Amino acid sequence: MRTEANEQTVSAATVLETMNPEELNDWIESLESVATRYPSACVTKLMEALQVRAQRHGIQSSFGLTTPYVNTIPVEQQSEYPGDARLEQRIEHFLRWNALAMVLRANRDYPGIGGHLSSYASAATLFEVGFNHFFHAPTREHPGDSVYFQGHSSPGVYARAFLEGRLSESDLEHFRRETPRERGLSSYPHPWLMPAFWQFPTVSMGLGPMMAIYQARFLRYLSDRGILDTSKSRVWCFIGDGESDEPETLGAISMAARERLSNLTFIVICNLQRLDGPVRGNGKIIQELEGVFRGANWNVIKVIWSSAWDALLAADDHGLLTQRMNEVLDGEYQKYAVESGAYMREHFFGTSPQLRAMVDHLSDDQLGHLGRGGHDPEKVYAAYNAAVQYDEGPSVILAKTVKGYGLGTAGEASNVAHQQHAMNETQLRDFRARFDIPLDDAALQQAAFYKPANSSAEIKYLKDRRNELGGFLPARNTDCPRLTIPTLDAFGKFMHASGQREAATTMILERILAMLLQDETIGKLIVPIIPDEARTFGLNSLFAKYGIYSSRGQLYEPVDAGQLMYYREARNGQILEEGINEAGAIASFIAAGTSSAHLQTPMIPFYVFYSMFGFQRIGDFIWAAADARTKGFLIGATAGRTTLLGEGLQHGDGHSPLVATTVASLESYDPGYGYELAVIIQDGLRRMYTDNESVFYYLTAYNEPYSMPSIPEGAEEGIRKGMYPLRSVTADSPGCDARPQLFGSGSLLPEVLRAQGMLAEQFGVGSDVWSVTSYCRLRRDAQQANRWNKLHPGDEARRSHLELALDDLKGPFVAMTDYVKLVPDQIREWVPGRYVTLGTDGFGRSDTRKALRRHFEVDAEHLVYATLDALSQSSQYASSTLPGAIKSLGIDAESMDPARA
Repeated sequence: MRTEANEQTVSAATVLETMNPEELNDWIESLESVATRYPSACVTKLMEALQVRAQRHGIQSSFGLTTPYVNTIPVEQQSEYPGDARLEQRIEHFLRWNALAMVLRANRDYPGIGGHLSSYASAATLFEVGFNHFFHAPTREHPGDSVYFQGHSSPGVYARAFLEGRLSESDLEHFRRETPRERGLSSYPHPWLMPAFWQFPTVSMGLGPMMAIYQARFLRYLSDRGILDTSKSRVWCFIGDGESDEPETLGAISMAARERLSNLTFIVICNLQRLDGPVRGNGKIIQELEGVFRGANWNVIKVIWSSAWDALLAADDHGLLTQRMNEVLDGEYQKYAVESGAYMREHFFGTSPQLRAMVDHLSDDQLGHLGRGGHDPEKVYAAYNAAVQYDEGPSVILAKTVKGYGLGTAGEASNVAHQQHAMNETQLRDFRARFDIPLDDAALQQAAFYKPANSSAEIKYLKDRRNELGGFLPARNTDCPRLTIPTLDAFGKFMHASGQREAATTMILERILAMLLQDETIGKLIVPIIPDEARTFGLNSLFAKYGIYSSRGQLYEPVDAGQLMYYREARNGQILEEGINEAGAIASFIAAGTSSAHLQTPMIPFYVFYSMFGFQRIGDFIWAAADARTKGFLIGATAGRTTLLGEGLQHGDGHSPLVATTVASLESYDPGYGYELAVIIQDGLRRMYTDNESVFYYLTAYNEPYSMPSIPEGAEEGIRKGMYPLRSVTADSPGCDARPQLFGSGSLLPEVLRAQGMLAEQFGVGSDVWSVTSYCRLRRDAQQANRWNKLHPGDEARRSHLELALDDLKGPFVAMTDYVKLVPDQIREWVPGRYVTLGTDGFGRSDTRKALRRHFEVDAEHLVYATLDALSQSSQYASSTLPGAIKSLGIDAESMDPARA
């Protein structure tokens, strides 16, 4: 037993010196014996067992989360390289040149158009080993791999497609010149712009890694539910080391380990530089990331040094070289990349006589060619192969490269490398010589593209490798399978009045979702996605029947097991319960909503979230969803600034429908009644999954219960197109000839109808109420008509649904919404009369719905007064009656403006 008397503290630097050398050697030999006789996993278990025993003796030990700054895979354990290294190197050189030429020519002909020379230069070998040996295209026997390419490296991917014959020289000449539509090559991976080429949008840094994690998990979900065998599919994600500072990059790595996603591999391109300078000039980004990923229980594979270092490391008996590698900072490594071999001898190896003696047999030129592992195909292949073979969880490969590798004085390892778009003649000649590009001086000056003959060994090899792996990548299938979706008749029970039973539209949504889940054709394809708010939305009734997906099933008995709606996890569960994690939930939505294109397996995601935490929190992901041509339904539940009572400023959503209008392929609706919700969902299913339109939907849903009416006859078309007449009231004793038109939406429709009654009964004003289901749809339709009319002056003018609906109406027109006034203001241009909007501008706050609506001036009383005021300014209605109206309606004329309160 250890006692205080024999307890002593020994520094890490001297611990080995205090132990008897013979005893220490016995321990080392014991470890060597175990490592020789047992697999590495057994050795790891032994070390863990020893650590547990040490803790029992009160010894607080930690082996640390980082390993020495050398390659993870020893030379003797490297898998044999299967390819023709010479041919692959030649092909890579041609790709490097064509990628460079593409950017140079674009900026020569169109100065300032941009592009990046240095990113692909640092990643070329990492890409090529994958293309030649790992990235599998979809076939009948294989669903295909998902590859998330680092966005700034897109010129290299285009260069490869050029040699493959998929892109022409004309295509390359139109790099970053994309008009007219689908003519040129997009700056970065954008499926919206190149729908048959790019799989995933990645250039908004940080989003790609999180989407890749949830894509890998969704592949498992499909397999576990028996929908599609994805056991052969892998997800590969290329990340810049500077990109790791984006919170989303590392934000979900624990989930990947928890789910043991062995189908997932991250490749971090550790060129040590971000856009302006070093990633960690005063530290070591590879060591930092190793600690982060190892701490999250990932399999970490470091590829730091090229094969040229192998002999030196093998001779490092006393660990001096490894120690020197550990202590040098990234800022110094960046400088070594551009300095001479003599500089390396003096500053890297010259710190001790013993270390310097290790390289006495090498010339300065040989020292200058001691490269980084990420540019060595053999080292990269060994890492990729190890990642594929690892089946305990996800793998990350930390590959050290040089930013702008091969660019020389034009930007290699330079702080300005990311912004380089040009090279002078000398720099081009140096590049040609370094990579043996077969171009004469004239072609070099023109930055001519180079493509060997189709009969050449290089082109044959390149195509043979891709044929062996199923075909070309990246590629995206635009001919998606079409589904037979339920007709509107199937939604019949939602078309009738609820009578005395009140219901919130969130409740109606749950019933529609339950109905769809039971559908024989599409039921199994529905993917409910909820970020830990199911009980808030009333969706917990789905738990027991459909199950919450868990790759491990349910290994415990839930506390509510005896209840009807208990929390049931299952390996074949249908619901994706993502926890308090809107970013992960939207990543699952994207994975599900793009499966029709990527996997030829249409899935129908319904992502239900707290509306305030949708666009406001994960707007960039929603933009990426649009770019990816995602299909499905985003549901902003507990919507509305005054409808969600008691929560306050951070929760009261008053602007999501406005933000939704900024996403061109997103159809935004604000339904107030159950039948409206049913019509919109049925139409959305048809458009997305039968007609194969590249759109997705945003629907608001409310938690305020009120009576649901029956659908008016013939209202279906108006619901889809954005507005329809709901109710007309004529006053018994008309007080004026004008007839106001009142626009209502969402949960404020009952208030609009109450105001209509008050106008007739108290002020003798008859009116018409319109339900506006989508100001977004009305505006886009009107804009399209305007554009067509402007460009076709000699043809019969087209009229939008809004213009036809309001034809011959003089107003005034008064709109009230539970969102900011800019939502109804969208259609002001096409309203044929005085137009007044009431909305909830300002910060939300906590109170009852009645009090909140009075505060924001969106209750029936304020609508009545706004209508009377509009009448006084647009008709013969007497303005002298307005002071009395204010008093009778109980409006405080001196209250603070809610927009500034």
